Amino acid sequence: MTDQPATWFHGLVAERTARLGPNATQVPFLRHQIEQSGEPALDLGCGTGRLLIPLSADGFDVDGCDVSADMLRHCQDTAAALGLEPRLYEQPMHELDLPRMYRTIFICASFNLAGEQDQGLETLRRCHAHLETGGSLLFDIDAEYACREDWTNWEPSKRNELPEPWPREGIRSQAADGSEYVEMRRTLSVDPLRQKMVREVRIEKWAAGKHVASEEYRQHRTLYLPNEVRMMLKVAGFREIRVRHGYSDEPATPNSDPILFVASK
Repeated sequence: MTDQPATWFHGLVAERTARLGPNATQVPFLRHQIEQSGEPALDLGCGTGRLLIPLSADGFDVDGCDVSADMLRHCQDTAAALGLEPRLYEQPMHELDLPRMYRTIFICASFNLAGEQDQGLETLRRCHAHLETGGSLLFDIDAEYACREDWTNWEPSKRNELPEPWPREGIRSQAADGSEYVEMRRTLSVDPLRQKMVREVRIEKWAAGKHVASEEYRQHRTLYLPNEVRMMLKVAGFREIRVRHGYSDEPATPNSDPILFVASK
């Protein structure tokens, strides 16, 4: 039995993501890649449009797809305010079924949210089917071993201490209107055999010093290793596979985090 994708990108989390503005540091690299691989492009897991909107504003033909209706609604509203009308689709990655073919597909910081490994493989197969011959797929994975805190959670002694307690202090972020969002995260479980991690997030909204709302969500993440992803790409039908040091043209090293895969059809 496989897990359906479960994320925390709904409700207050989606609202906060949209209102705090994008962290779109990957845009220059993606702009160059789209110029090389061609258009149209698909932002798979586009969220509130932190990459899609600046690329669309640059004149690129970019569609968006995400599993969260809340994230897509914020993306649509932000795009409309800028006079943009991107095509947006609400679908899980592993059920991707769109009416267009693409020259470039990119998945940024969300491939490990696709569900179990078989759903991750199906995501790659669907991307391959939606690419024109010669087109490129780009996506990243976290290098769990590069973060001591994450990697030690794989150890039996650390797993026995899970779930973690809630942290005493949350991460505070302030929106332009003065409202404040407070986010706390904790790890509930790590399963090295299935390469699965479950985290929980609690988010609160404050306005004028008063508590307005709070929500809790669980996120199921699949933990991938580089050689595993290489094999999945080959099984999915990709021919040329390059592994990069983050969003750069430099080859990946043991210290790279994230690791970027660029695969050609």
